[in-house]
Amino acid sequence: MRALLVRLHRWFGLSAAAFLFMAGLTGALISWDHELDALISPQLYRAQTPGQPLSSLALAEGLERAEPRLMVTWLPLAIETGDALLLGVRPRVDPATGRPFELGYDQVALDPVTGAVQGCRQWGAFSLAPQNLMPFIYKLHYSLHLPQVGGVDLGIWLMGLLAMAWVLDCLIALWISFPAPRQWRRSLAFRWRAGGPRLVFDLHRSGGVWLWLLVLMVAITSVAMNLREPVMKPLVNSLSSLTPPPLEGRAAADQGHVKGHVTAGISRQAVLDVASQEARRQGWVTPLGGLFHLPQQAAWGVGLFKPGASHGDGGLGNTWLYVDAQTGALLGQDVPGTGSTGDVFMQAMFPLHSGRIIGLPGRVLMSALGLCIAALSLTGVLIWARKRKARHTARRLRLATT
Repeated sequence: MRALLVRLHRWFGLSAAAFLFMAGLTGALISWDHELDALISPQLYRAQTPGQPLSSLALAEGLERAEPRLMVTWLPLAIETGDALLLGVRPRVDPATGRPFELGYDQVALDPVTGAVQGCRQWGAFSLAPQNLMPFIYKLHYSLHLPQVGGVDLGIWLMGLLAMAWVLDCLIALWISFPAPRQWRRSLAFRWRAGGPRLVFDLHRSGGVWLWLLVLMVAITSVAMNLREPVMKPLVNSLSSLTPPPLEGRAAADQGHVKGHVTAGISRQAVLDVASQEARRQGWVTPLGGLFHLPQQAAWGVGLFKPGASHGDGGLGNTWLYVDAQTGALLGQDVPGTGSTGDVFMQAMFPLHSGRIIGLPGRVLMSALGLCIAALSLTGVLIWARKRKARHTARRLRLATT
């Protein structure tokens, strides 16, 4: 039995080593994606003009007037001193062709004082240009930049299936790391003075044991991030009933929403008024932090968070309210920490995977863990290569003596 498990561990390790090495290194970087992005592309994050900023709503409406081919779909509601306003946009429909305009970008950075465009980019574009580097690395982490084929995201599925195999391999690795009860201390020790192959082996085996719970957590949350709908939700729902999302099954009021053209509906300010009233009714004191358009459901999402906390640093994330884009009716809410056990488990997947569940210390931990995962992959390959070389050498000696 042990020999079979060792072989399975070896096969998985060799087939997945390059992917896990890449995922570990990129994961270590994207723990600081916002900070690194701002450092590399300051024109997208730092305001160029000193002075009193305009309101986010006014800036978004000004951009839409200046460039009627687009609609602002993501809007931070607060602008910190010295920061630019980084908006998400999508093309409207060209009346002449019935198809969306070609913009070539989906993010726009505005000077909050003048409203001037400071920079644009297509998030996740296959490009190593400075303004595209961090989104490129982020997308590489979970999808390898593989294309869609027949509506299937090949990269997301590939990394998700690898994550499923990784979960099983974590269990196998723990089993084979303790070959005998009386030798358990060896599986936790590092022979630092021995150096060479012995230390490489200890770094792989003992390092994996010390990090086992964290590595298993990353593997499980990777499945949840990449295969949420087809795998994780049905599995969790079989154990603890999941509450249907607020917008589940809601279709766009008209096809124009799907294509990016929005017919006359309530204004952004009216959406915020609805959300503010509901927040007061619920007794929430966290400010409205962001406004997001959901064209497939003809709805707006309003997030509650402090400036700069759109990722949800600390806890299970941010609260969101959903408002009908046509009528202004309140459609529902997502409140982290509420619902069934399964709901809370699913809410925890991204905060755990990113480390943001415990804020800055968690991001530091996950960045270090990414480097360790890359090291575990590398040491595994080195161990296999050394043993393979030894086997070939022994085989040549046998042939030479026969």
